[in-house]
Amino acid sequence: MKRLGIGVGILVVILAAVWWMIGADWRRLVLAAPSDANVLFWTQGQRDAGFRMLDRVPILIEARDIPASDTTKDLPEGAPLSLEIDFDAYMQDNRHSAIVVLHNGELRLETYGLDFNEIGRWTSFSVAKSLTSTLVGAAITDGYIESLDEPVSKYIPNLSGSAYDDVTIEQLLTMTSGVRWIEDYEDPNSDVALFNNHVSDDGSSNLVSYMKSLPRAHPAGDVWNYSTGETNLIGVLVIQATGKTLSDYLSEKIWGPYGMADDATWLLNEDGTEISGCCIQATTRDFARFGQFMLDGAAVDGQPIVPAGWVEQATVKQVGIGDPGHGYGFQWWTYDDGAYAADGIFGQGIFIDPNRNLVIATNSSWSTAMGYDEHPKREDFYKAVQAAIDAEG
Repeated sequence: MKRLGIGVGILVVILAAVWWMIGADWRRLVLAAPSDANVLFWTQGQRDAGFRMLDRVPILIEARDIPASDTTKDLPEGAPLSLEIDFDAYMQDNRHSAIVVLHNGELRLETYGLDFNEIGRWTSFSVAKSLTSTLVGAAITDGYIESLDEPVSKYIPNLSGSAYDDVTIEQLLTMTSGVRWIEDYEDPNSDVALFNNHVSDDGSSNLVSYMKSLPRAHPAGDVWNYSTGETNLIGVLVIQATGKTLSDYLSEKIWGPYGMADDATWLLNEDGTEISGCCIQATTRDFARFGQFMLDGAAVDGQPIVPAGWVEQATVKQVGIGDPGHGYGFQWWTYDDGAYAADGIFGQGIFIDPNRNLVIATNSSWSTAMGYDEHPKREDFYKAVQAAIDAEG
């Protein structure tokens, strides 16, 4: 008993030393971290802590690893941008944890806030949708998927007999299935809040079972309706078509070949598949590298991984969203001036401007999911960066 007591005492001393060594800032974040996975209803402090550790204890969500590349794509430093804004005030007001700006492939601006840094991983939320859609293009090139005109139920047979029977892959990509879905981040009874806790009663995954139960609201192809559930179906479709996990396929087609510098992770559903409408954890530099990959034509060493014309089709307005000057492509938000963006709740984003060869990656912890106060300011920031580049001639 005496030896046991000594051993426990030594263990306590070691744990106390480790706790002290991790630093005051990290100790504060660990203590603030939430103990549940319902991110939509966390407090501000829980978001600040949780968004950087969703794939780690004490957040109870499993994740699959996406290994760093063996050969890192270099981001050479360029001249600092000269912005005509109070940048420090903007960072603070918009609660940014990170901003990385690439222009002509060079690092023109990199800054961090909220005690975050360049080696930390931050969750993507719906930014992952744009990566998932790109994997559809890769699966077509690789021969796993024949055509965007094929019915979704060909690849997800458990959807047969549901409102998705006549929905095509392209209609999933453009969110024009016509199937009813309510995406209200402030309503705990909306579909986006409920689907992950659904219990399947037909042997399919909880996601497929939930989506199969939804009724039709409009004819397929007629009406755009934002639906994270449908991006999750896209992920299931890619998994079924390729026979690979999304993490492995992303690693095989993009993360490894293009030269992502750090390990990433992808959060998992209860059935062990990736939550494809959400939740890739990566460094902000690697999110920016993905933007550069798109600027390069979704190509590795000059060889596109997607069909000819895919990037041009995926990143222009395929459907109106009721917002003048903007639209929706294949899981990309589009601007009528040729820019496009991946966008996630609480301020995550990759803004891409092909006309200026510009990428802006942002991670944040906004005060609300939609960023009613912060989102307009970020749009103004994009314009300020564009103006700074234009002023350089």
